[in-house]
Amino acid sequence: MRDKISALMDGELDDQSAGELIRALARDAAAAEAWRTYHLISDAMRDSRLLSGGFTARVASRLAEEPTVLAPARTLAEKRKWFALSAAASAAAVALVGWVAIAPEQRVVPVQAPVAQVKPEAKPVIVPLPSAANDYLLAHQGFSPRASLQGMAPYVRAVSEQSEEPRR
Repeated sequence: MRDKISALMDGELDDQSAGELIRALARDAAAAEAWRTYHLISDAMRDSRLLSGGFTARVASRLAEEPTVLAPARTLAEKRKWFALSAAASAAAVALVGWVAIAPEQRVVPVQAPVAQVKPEAKPVIVPLPSAANDYLLAHQGFSPRASLQGMAPYVRAVSEQSEEPRR
């Protein structure tokens, strides 16, 4: 029995064996005394402070003597206050959602910038991109700062006319 008690203290028993041994400790006074002795040895080895005799009985009696403190019930005024605050918060949330959903859109009038005048003798130069550039731009269009375009517009811009690369 003492070997099982030391195995229980060391955590070497499985749950079922530990449960059986704990039930045996409750029934057998000699086993319970061995349990106390092993714990006393453990406390002495760890240099733990020992509790005086009857400590648990004194704590239990003092706990029994203490009055039970119950929380006071909420008054009707407190309940009404919380109900009113909850109702006000709900009404404010509904009003905000309604305002955002129904608010008229503000129309922005585009400001026309002056058109730049091109000199008649200036001829624009079109530099064709290599075909790999289109693949690169298509693959990285998600990182483009074109947040104003909606729907299919980003994909429409990615499709363009292919031009032949100049021969070298």
